[in-house]
Amino acid sequence: MAQFVGTVIGTKMNKTAKILVTRLALYNKLKTFFNERKVYFAHDENNECAIGDLVVIKECQRLSKKKYFTVTEIVDKVPRVVDPETGKIVLQDNRE
Repeated sequence: MAQFVGTVIGTKMNKTAKILVTRLALYNKLKTFFNERKVYFAHDENNECAIGDLVVIKECQRLSKKKYFTVTEIVDKVPRVVDPETGKIVLQDNRE
């Protein structure tokens, strides 16, 4: 069973999170590494994920046409701050 760590990039769908997984791949001819990115749709039962969260997804049986993964845990939540002037939630990403 495949298991990946990725960043949430979309949560507009109900009970679904869009996850971006980045991994290092070796380019054999030049002997250099490059980032290989892939987007997965994962099942988020309680709609707990928000954009910017770091999550672990695990492979499961097919849930819909594009969903083959479920969110097993949220490793790191991005702090959210309410703007006093507009009242909107602003993402504050200070992670290194």
